[in-house]
Parts: sequence; C-alpha cells; structure tokens
Amino acid sequence: MESKNKYPVIFVHGMFGWGGDEGLNRKMPYWGASTGDLMAFLKDEGYETYSVSVGPLSSAWDRACEMYARLTGTTVDYGKVHSEKCNHRRYGRTYEEPLLDDFSEEKKIHLVGHSFGGTTVRLFAHLMAYGAPEEIEGTNPDEISGLFTGGKGDWLCSLTTICTPNNGTVVFQIAEKYKLMPLVENIAYGYVGVAGRMPMQTRQFFDFHLEQYGINNTPGKEDRREMGQARRNIRYGIDNIKVDMSPERSKELNEIMKPMNPHLYYFSYYFNAVGKKVGKEKLKPINTDFAFLYLTSSLVMFDNRKKIASGNYSIDDVANDGLVNIGSAKHPDNQPFKDYDPDNIEPGIWQVLPEFEGDHGTAIGLFADKDKTHKLYLDMMEMLCKVETLREAETVES
Repeated sequence: MESKNKYPVIFVHGMFGWGGDEGLNRKMPYWGASTGDLMAFLKDEGYETYSVSVGPLSSAWDRACEMYARLTGTTVDYGKVHSEKCNHRRYGRTYEEPLLDDFSEEKKIHLVGHSFGGTTVRLFAHLMAYGAPEEIEGTNPDEISGLFTGGKGDWLCSLTTICTPNNGTVVFQIAEKYKLMPLVENIAYGYVGVAGRMPMQTRQFFDFHLEQYGINNTPGKEDRREMGQARRNIRYGIDNIKVDMSPERSKELNEIMKPMNPHLYYFSYYFNAVGKKVGKEKLKPINTDFAFLYLTSSLVMFDNRKKIASGNYSIDDVANDGLVNIGSAKHPDNQPFKDYDPDNIEPGIWQVLPEFEGDHGTAIGLFADKDKTHKLYLDMMEMLCKVETLREAETVES
C-alpha cells in the first residue's frame, strides 16, 4: 500500500532515550511509551515513519554524525578535526544497510526530534545544508564525510522540534545551582561504564553508542579502553550532552546554526505543565501526574518564587514542561518565528504550534491519554503532508 506521505518521517529521541534499533523498544517504545508503539500506529495509519537510535548521552554533533551514517548505511565519521579536538576516536560503527535506500534531493525526509533530539536534528539539518568549514579545511577531500561537505539542504523537507531546549533549560541551571549535577553524572556515567562492558547480546537491549570513547567495543571489534579513563574523558570533556544542554553552549550552538535554510519548513511544539496563571499562592504544576516531572517543575517554580511574588517574571521563563521552560521550547532566541497558521505555512521561519497541556513525557505518550497522543501525531502527519505539497509547488515555481 502506498504511504500517505511522499517523504519518510525520521523521529529522533532525546537524552537517555532510544530508537527502533534497540531491543528495549519492543518492551517499552520511546515514541508512544505507555500509549503503545507510535511508529507502529502511524504505519498502520498509512504513514512511512522511522525512529533512529543515537547516543543517549552524546553531544548533538556526535548524534548528528550517527544519524547520517544510519540513514546512508555508512561508517560513523565524527570528523577529523572534531575528534582530535574532543580527544576521542574519529570513526564509530559501520551500518551495512542504509535505513533509506534512496535518501536524496528527490526522496527528501522530514525530521522530528523530542527534547535533545530536537537539538540533534537542528544541527543535522544545518550540516546537511551548510557543512562544516573546519572539517573541509582540515580533512583530505577523499576522506571527508558527506555530512560535512554541505550542499544537501534540499534533501530535507521539514524540521519539527518537540519540547526542545533550544536556548538551554532552567532545570540545568538549577541543578548546577544546588550542586546536583555531580550526583547525576556519577550515577549516569557509572551505569554507562558498567552497561557498556556487557556482552553484545545484552547491549543490544539498550546501546549507549559510546565506542568513540572506548566505553564499549565498536560492534565487530575488540577495541574498548580502560573504563576509568574512558569515563573521565566523557565526563570532563567538552563533547557530551551535559555541556550541550547548558545555556552557554546552547548560545554557541545557536550561533553556529543561525542561518536558516530558506526552503526548509520549521515547526515547534511545546507543553506547559504549570498552567497560564502563576502567582505567589500557586507554585506547583497542575498539568502533570508524573512524580519526577512534578518535582522538577515545582523546583523551577520554587526557585523563581521571589520573581513570581513581585510579579517581575516572564511566563515563558517560569512556565515549563518539567524539564524545559516553554520560552526555550518555542524557538531559538536568534531566529525568526511566528505563531502557526495552517493557512499560511512558510519556509525559513519557526512556526510555533499552539500550547499543549502536559509535561515533557506527555509529548511522547508517557502516562498520557492514548487518544490525545494519537491525535497529536496524526495532526502532525497531516501538516507534514500539506508541507510536501507546498514544497513541490515551490520546486515547480523555481
């Protein structure tokens, strides 16, 4: 049966997430979560969709490189200049088969990223269109990855972010302020260090994709490094998700990704766990039942209690989905945006969808209403199909 969408939709998970390649996805799908496998549902509805697996604790750059290799069926190349700067291996695993046989200007794709997956697809789209000048300058032309040479902006049709920390997240700042980050890092990288050493059949259940640091063997090789040193290289290095999630690095990434592809359609979704009315008498979220996100959202509110009491605050900075403040999720600060208008969809500008009630997990179906989750993504698919028509009309005119 011919799919309703002409161009496949590629879904990219966020921090601590996983895609369709992981065994865990059969037990607990990231996309759909407690509402069931969203990829399977959308395919049953006639849409061609895929969820890719990238490093759940890796930087946006490394994840974008992994995406490119997975889509094209090539060896992951993190870049000669980048890998030397970040003190890790240049090459990762090899994908023997491409996820898409005909990924090209004629067979474009849509990109959808949740949370840090949104940052990942933004950088991927930037590299596809504009390349990486430092890699071009510092790499033998015969060895450079096609991702870094640019000129492939027309291989993409649309880009959609969901609950993405485009400008960093206040939760990161609070974790730093209250000195919670070392605890989180110790737990995360301790677990990664142990899990990365497990037999391959176990790691296929959940793979951290950290062979560039030697935490685990590159599939098909025996090349892992001494665990303590590998963990230290990640934790104290400049190339990991913690660094990229900081407001300072987010600003740097936004400057790198400042030029918007004039032919690409950009959309953003955001969820509000707090509600629209914030006052000193209400410092607790009302749109989430997930205990962890209730706690983190409440912590953001508590940390802003003086601003809220004085009335000197921005709802975009205070209201949040439990992990990301809604102002950051709407759009990057340095790029143009407008409210989404289904009758006037434009390329080259962020189109911000109307607010959704819920938290960071609601957006992917975690402890969410099944019908509402399905409607959200069916509406998204219809929007992307409309974009395909607009994109084709634009091509004919040019």
